[in-house]
Amino acid sequence: METISENKCFGGMQGVYKHPSKATGCDMTFGLFLPQEAEDHPVPVLWYLSGLTCTHENAMVKAGAQAWAAEQGIALVFPDTSPRGEGVADDDAYDLGQGAGFYVNATQDPWAPHFRMWDYVADELPRLITANFDIDEDRQSITGHSMGGHGALTLAMSLPGRFRSVSAFSPICHPTASDWGKKQLGAYLGADESKWATHDATLLMRDKGLDIPLLIDQGTSDQFIDLLMPEALAEAVAARRVPADLRLQKGYDHSYFFVSTFMEDHVTFHAEALYE
Repeated sequence: METISENKCFGGMQGVYKHPSKATGCDMTFGLFLPQEAEDHPVPVLWYLSGLTCTHENAMVKAGAQAWAAEQGIALVFPDTSPRGEGVADDDAYDLGQGAGFYVNATQDPWAPHFRMWDYVADELPRLITANFDIDEDRQSITGHSMGGHGALTLAMSLPGRFRSVSAFSPICHPTASDWGKKQLGAYLGADESKWATHDATLLMRDKGLDIPLLIDQGTSDQFIDLLMPEALAEAVAARRVPADLRLQKGYDHSYFFVSTFMEDHVTFHAEALYE
């Protein structure tokens, strides 16, 4: 593992690291914020999964999460959103290929050799981080924005016992029924739509439910709200009678101005579960 940078930040350290990944078959870069408490003992961790077109850097720089994480003594992990580099398949569209991994294991060419972001985020990167940093692997929570919100929800529902809480900012809630999902799931997983269901938060909620705390914020002026389909997930939550805090925030859009506005709420929400 190579250290790209380390900067003192709110009493802790914001690092950026690169490593060869067996899951994706290429070098991967991630950000990791460690609060000051990590100098003395293992700390709980909050995973932040980013959205379309993002790298590890977007949330690390724009979300304002480090101040609140430092206050709560929580580490933050900012993975990249896809494999990258020479020889990694890409597409001219912003919503497919590099920057748009959708947190799935691709089975279709030309994506299958590298686009294994589920394995990377669910298995390889957690093992790497807990082996090299003072992270308490028994205290983990997860959040994300847009495509990353989709990833956070599907990981939380598919890996019971892994996370203590889950939240999302304007997540893609029902990708099997949305143009933000049909295109990508079809490209990565093939035409058999039965194989898409495990990557749809609404379908997972209908099928499995959720037994950990859930918080979702959605802006009412989000320019992509029709693609995100928050009402579908809300209906599934109600049908399963899952305790959840689903909030519509008047006038907010899809940007990091929205994410940063409510980041304190989300970090505090996760801290309550991580320190329970």
